[in-house]
Amino acid sequence: MEMRNFLVVYNRRTGENTVREFPPGQGREAIRARFEAEGQNRGNSDIEVVVLGSRSREELLKTHSRYFRSAREMVKSTSA
Repeated sequence: MEMRNFLVVYNRRTGENTVREFPPGQGREAIRARFEAEGQNRGNSDIEVVVLGSRSREELLKTHSRYFRSAREMVKSTSA
């Protein structure tokens, strides 16, 4: 299975995210979308914008789970 790219725009304060998937071979488009998202969120230190490579969304959820947990779940995991 080929690598896909995922653009993740993650709000550190709320735990909310948006994820956009790019098929194999569209890495440049993913990077362009990242720059656009960074520009749209410039000045907001709560927002993190990343492009991650993974074979599937399910794999991405496992390897980069912090981008997919709610703020409540994150607080629980740090206080345990």
